[in-house]
Amino acid sequence: MDLRESPEHQAFRAEVRAFLREVWPPRGDEAHLPEPRQHALFRERAVARGYLYRDVPRAYGGSEQPADAIRDAILLEEFAASGVPGSLPSVGPAMLAPTLLEWGTEAQRRRFIPPTLAHEIAWCQGYSEPNAGSDLASLTSRAELDGDEWVIHGHKVWTSLAAQADWMFGLFRTEPGAAKHAGISYLLVPMKQPGVRVAPLRQMNGGAEFYEVFFDGARTAADNVVGARGDGWKVSRSTLVHERKLIGDPNYIRRLFHGLVELARRSEWQGRPALADPGIRRRLSRIEGFLLAQETTNLRQLSASASGRLLKVMVPMLVTKLHSTNLTHEITRLALELMGTDALLMPSDEEAQGYTIPRLTSGAFLSQFMFTIATSIAGGASNIQRNIIGERVLGLPRDLRASGS
Repeated sequence: MDLRESPEHQAFRAEVRAFLREVWPPRGDEAHLPEPRQHALFRERAVARGYLYRDVPRAYGGSEQPADAIRDAILLEEFAASGVPGSLPSVGPAMLAPTLLEWGTEAQRRRFIPPTLAHEIAWCQGYSEPNAGSDLASLTSRAELDGDEWVIHGHKVWTSLAAQADWMFGLFRTEPGAAKHAGISYLLVPMKQPGVRVAPLRQMNGGAEFYEVFFDGARTAADNVVGARGDGWKVSRSTLVHERKLIGDPNYIRRLFHGLVELARRSEWQGRPALADPGIRRRLSRIEGFLLAQETTNLRQLSASASGRLLKVMVPMLVTKLHSTNLTHEITRLALELMGTDALLMPSDEEAQGYTIPRLTSGAFLSQFMFTIATSIAGGASNIQRNIIGERVLGLPRDLRASGS
């Protein structure tokens, strides 16, 4: 496999770097604008150049560029390296918008996608419930059609940023007599209304980005169902694919690893610089080997995507999500060991912001370590990922005990 970029892609990378130097960080009068306005200006310019929301039609606020997985990867790398807001990854642009492109009606796409990409609408995801996590089909939150509205009752939990959200995309049981995986609908529900109560869940890192949401007679329009009524399980699979892509961001993991190496440079280990210790160096080399293996898997994924082999894209995507969870846990666990007693200090509110990693301080590493526990569940629990890979990729039996093995 020749991993070198073509001259065309090298020129594209240089073009992107020149654009980023020109527009970020803001200069002149723009440097004094509020941060949300700075981000909005950047997004407008990036869309105009075809660098952002490339797979979204212009009619919905995207830049509608030809499919090119390698260019997409270059943009992600350069945006991350420059520290620009980029698409400001969040559940709305990263997960809901592509789901609406696949399953939504034309009216839903035009109503929701443009303001979502512009960050004028904030979204949260309503999947998990107190008794429905990995076994999501066990959910009991229900929606009943009353004239031209759905009336909703139930309880969602581990809902990221629910207090800040304007809308929720969630799963609700609409056909109570249907089989377990059937009878579930994918609804869009306004959060700022009577009948919706949001309560914070304080995390062990001190942050509170997760919430539980109680529905007691909340309402949403009858046409706010995505896909066919009762087909929510199928629609949710599309959203889950995009969630796994978000969790397995290689730029995020590479940044964590670079931060770990820098921490080893300035830390002491058994009376000498940690980076000079053979045991620490072996562990760093092992982690980097796994990181390179994951980046190779990502390249295979890009190659399959570029050649239209969509089924083959799904296989490395499953492996990448599982691998990303394990890798970030290994990186942050070694960081905590290097930090010593500093690892006992509670992160600040800024450091406890989860995936965003404001700065790689000691508190941020501790927060990231605890965040890796959450990512082992988000987007499909790790044990579920292993089962899927074993059964659907390796062809292993669904239940080894039943097969007599």
